[in-house]
Amino acid sequence: MNTLQHNSGQHNSGFSRRELLQTGYSGLLGVGLSSVLGQRVHGGPAPRSETSRSPKSVIIVFLTGACSHHDTFDMKPEAPAEIRGEFQPIATSIPGYSICEHLPLLAARAHRYAVIRTLSHEDNNHLMSTHHVLTGAKQPGGFFDKIASRDDWPCYSSALSFLRRRDDGLPSGVNLPTFLRDGPLVWPGQHAGFLGQNYDPWQITGDPNKPDFRVDALTMAQGMDVVHLGKRQALLEEINRKQARFAEVSQSLRLQKDQQLAMNLLTSSKLGQAFELHREPDPLRDRYGRTTDGQSLLTARRLIEAGVPLVQVNMGRVQNWDHHSAVFTTLKQRMLPPLDQGVSALLDDLETRGMLNDTLVMMLGEFGRTPKVNGDRGRDHWGPCFFGLFAGAGVQGGQVIGRSDSTGAYPATRGFSPNDVGATVYHLLGLPPEVEVEDRLGRRVLLNRGDVIESLFNGTSV
Repeated sequence: MNTLQHNSGQHNSGFSRRELLQTGYSGLLGVGLSSVLGQRVHGGPAPRSETSRSPKSVIIVFLTGACSHHDTFDMKPEAPAEIRGEFQPIATSIPGYSICEHLPLLAARAHRYAVIRTLSHEDNNHLMSTHHVLTGAKQPGGFFDKIASRDDWPCYSSALSFLRRRDDGLPSGVNLPTFLRDGPLVWPGQHAGFLGQNYDPWQITGDPNKPDFRVDALTMAQGMDVVHLGKRQALLEEINRKQARFAEVSQSLRLQKDQQLAMNLLTSSKLGQAFELHREPDPLRDRYGRTTDGQSLLTARRLIEAGVPLVQVNMGRVQNWDHHSAVFTTLKQRMLPPLDQGVSALLDDLETRGMLNDTLVMMLGEFGRTPKVNGDRGRDHWGPCFFGLFAGAGVQGGQVIGRSDSTGAYPATRGFSPNDVGATVYHLLGLPPEVEVEDRLGRRVLLNRGDVIESLFNGTSV
């Protein structure tokens, strides 16, 4: 996996891979790009999809660990105390729909988004459920805490990279600001799976809220500029010509392609500038919130604006929303305020810039939380029912889709699986979800087996 660290060019993804640029080449260029490159320039011919809908961009706001639906967007004020919890509902801009009192900004913007209250699957394990939500497919051979492997299904941006390859130096997907790993456990759903590492999204680890935040791999070495870099490229090309006898060697060809992609990245300011948040007015940065969450969401908007079609923003470190104890105190004091501010600012910013119609904002976790509050004043894992928030890209805002039962335990109306979420994402990206791809054994498999959630777009609640 391609991992970019804050002020570091080192891998931390946990996946074994050969460095893409050998020491001599990277030294000659004067840059540290070995952790950046290689995801888009290899692989056999891939089909190019067609769609009647012009492709959209996607921002995934991932609530890693799984946010409680009872205490946010599917409150049960009439239920017994052990079900309804401690928070009070407040009115939203959707008549008759209330959400948590600690989400006042999102309550005022409910007319801009749709909430699905009946997302559902059968699993309560973090890793397997994360794979399901972020790929739109169940993890092959899944078992409790099955870590990421190259047998996994590809995440959405990886499938896009495979099916619609590009050579403009921009990645098809960027994940930030954290990489989901806890010791030996590497969360699946973050890479290209069986499509291979060439199609992995970029993983950027670092806090955009820090004054010294930068992505070293997109920064030239001290004393280097575009002119000097061009001279070194000419020298490098001469060396490559003199090594013509190695030209047929696969690794040699791969290195030459990676060198050219490195040059494209460094001599094009568009991508590098996306991470330069100081270019934004201070009042706008303040509206997002001077937090890791807020500035990561602002970075996501800048990446979409620069031409990256899919950005995933992990709201915190791994399992940050996994509140088996003190759920109400933690949500009230630490979790909900920056989320409320950041996501609200993102919706406002996209709308102001005329980008919301072409950008889907999707916020969800890997499952929900148990209806009954446990003895530690927390809620445990619950896959049968949870929520998702969707805005932009043709989504009809101001609607609530689906209804859970009186305790928020199961869908009372039609349930939607992560497969359906995946089909919807692929539809908006301009990819037919029913397309076939080859797995590692050369077998033709369907990329997705879900159905597009049409009610998001036609305003027909179910």
